[in-house]
Amino acid sequence: MFLNVSTATVVIFCVVFLLLVGVLVLLARYVATRRPIAEVLERWEHVLFPIVLIGLGIAVLVSGGAFGL
Repeated sequence: MFLNVSTATVVIFCVVFLLLVGVLVLLARYVATRRPIAEVLERWEHVLFPIVLIGLGIAVLVSGGAFGL
């Protein structure tokens, strides 16, 4: 994709990507600093973190057609 667009477009993609990463980091910080949510995350992080990563991995594999589905 990046070979078929101009340099200015690639720069715009990078800027938008970095801005959205910043928004996600701020949102995650806001959510994690809320007391009730932070307590739940602390209590269940050893279970939630692997489940989220495995789910993301499966979603990537399925959407990429790795299983021929």
